[in-house]
Parts: sequence; C-alpha cells; structure tokens
Amino acid sequence: MSDFCEYSTPELVRLLGIRFKEYRMQCNLTQKELSGKSGIGLTTIHKFENGTAGNISLSTFLLLLKVVGQINALDDLLPELPESPYLARRNDKKAQRIRHIKK
Repeated sequence: MSDFCEYSTPELVRLLGIRFKEYRMQCNLTQKELSGKSGIGLTTIHKFENGTAGNISLSTFLLLLKVVGQINALDDLLPELPESPYLARRNDKKAQRIRHIKK
C-alpha cells in the first residue's frame, strides 16, 4: 500500500482518475454513457481518467462515484467516529468547535 502523504494533490487526483477508470470499465460503461448518467461533461471525464485534469470538484467526484455504485465507499474513507468524552459538554450537547485557552 502506498503512503499517500508523499503525493501532491494533482498526483492524487491523477491516481484517483486511473483507479476510477477501472471501476467504470468494470461497470461496462463507456465514457459517453457515464457522461449521460452523471451529467458530467465528456471532456472532464476523459481528462480525469487520463490524469490530465489537475483537479476536479468534490461534487463532480461524488456524482461519478454514484454512477459506478461506489458512493457507499465513503464510509470506508471517513467512518463515523465514536463519541468523544473530550467533546461532550455537561448539558449533553456536542461541542461545535475547539477553543484553546489563551495564555
């Protein structure tokens, strides 16, 4: 497994695009079919999968994941955390932000 911390953001987008292409092909979809089902432009999909799109928006990526049936993989990416006693307040409300004590 790779240490993704070593990669720049454009490199990570390129790797995601290459990996995403495999998922699209596994679903037996052409780029044109994916474009029609997702509403994402064919050029954007082509650049993403070929690693020439320096960046894509998160909403675009989420739409693409939905079409290839991988949107539930987000739970593996960012699973819900158990309640933290550190963030619990006396009145059972969850802390909304962290404030550091000024010295």
